[in-house]
Amino acid sequence: MAPPTLPDFSARQLEAVLAVGEYGSFIAAASRLRISQPALTRTIKRIEAALGVRLFERSTRHVQITPAGREFAAVAERMLNDLRITVRSIREVAEEQRGRLSIASIMSVASGALPVLLAAYRADRPGIEIHVQEGVHGSVLEAVRSGAADLGLTYVDELPDAISGEALQRETFCLVVPRRHRLAARRTVALAELRDVPLVALPSDSRTRRTVDAAASVAGLTLRQIVIVNQFATLMGCVRAGVGLAIVPTGATGLFLGRDLRAIPLGEPKLSRRLGLALLREREPSPAAAGFLALARRAWPKPAVR
Repeated sequence: MAPPTLPDFSARQLEAVLAVGEYGSFIAAASRLRISQPALTRTIKRIEAALGVRLFERSTRHVQITPAGREFAAVAERMLNDLRITVRSIREVAEEQRGRLSIASIMSVASGALPVLLAAYRADRPGIEIHVQEGVHGSVLEAVRSGAADLGLTYVDELPDAISGEALQRETFCLVVPRRHRLAARRTVALAELRDVPLVALPSDSRTRRTVDAAASVAGLTLRQIVIVNQFATLMGCVRAGVGLAIVPTGATGLFLGRDLRAIPLGEPKLSRRLGLALLREREPSPAAAGFLALARRAWPKPAVR
């Protein structure tokens, strides 16, 4: 049985679909692509004819992308990102450079385990340019899904189908307090003891915050999260200044404790999440990414998963 014939789409055609989907207008998309509106319309019609589906519903005033169009646009975006990365890598090789690595990481790993791994990686591959995108769990997954990042370092307990995860560490949570605080001498602190304690927290869309909020809800607690910040450095600065205490992953504390802050393990309930690698299932890692993956598996600077 002969294999099905695949449509032959150019990068320019894929860009046309993405532009119309983004702007919701053939006129605006044509201007963005620097082609005429009739030429853009013909391009979209050719793609729809080849696929046998409508990608856009058109009226005299509006252009609405269809469900099939959204699915095709997602694939087109990944294909174009992979093509850009490949072209860039080929050009770097031609210029006797050694490539580029893009890593998306949640903030606790970016300020904890990642710098140690980057130092070891750079020691063996000084010619590779490394880009690190710090963010919350959701933004890390989106960077991996879209192809903007070669790999992600994030929580791997629950991942979408398109992304595979590999656990490298089980990370527990702790309470960060000033060393002169009344709780600073404690060996552990139960979550229930923090019912009326002012807390500094990360945004509600971060997985750290969701983990804490979920545990509090199960325990029937309402925590006093009085200040919300976006970065661990700001969070630790607020604790240091006496604004409030903070519940954070243990791995996020290494660079911030010093003489004036202490991390106390949380007792009951114990909070933990699995940290590791997130990769797009359908994408083969670049040589630069493969080298980092091997290093992370071998030398992750934290205890192994239990």
